[in-house]
Amino acid sequence: MLLIRNESDSKSQFSPQQHQEFLKACETYIGKLKSNGNLISAQPLVMEGKIISGINGAWKERPFNETKEVQVGYYHILANNLEEAIEIAKGNPEFVYTATARIEVRPIKMKEETTGFIYPKEA
Repeated sequence: MLLIRNESDSKSQFSPQQHQEFLKACETYIGKLKSNGNLISAQPLVMEGKIISGINGAWKERPFNETKEVQVGYYHILANNLEEAIEIAKGNPEFVYTATARIEVRPIKMKEETTGFIYPKEA
């Protein structure tokens, strides 16, 4: 899983043309991942939402209004190993268009070793 992180306002100063160039670069990146058989899914996240915390019966809810680094999207990819996933992540357009981008590259756990439970691949 590639978890895309960036400053919440990292693209706020983009001109409309720069924004379109960035979106086209993302579409090209996604197309390359699809044609190479590496892409399962990819989606950006909107800045609206809620943050919940607490325990059953004592929930707290607040608006999502983070102003620093936030997760802005994800890519669910197929890679043979962590090193290949890192190389795929290095091609992400976030690095070309912003200086504050970071990508977490993390394997997805498919099975609980102690119980043998296999996590579903699709809902």
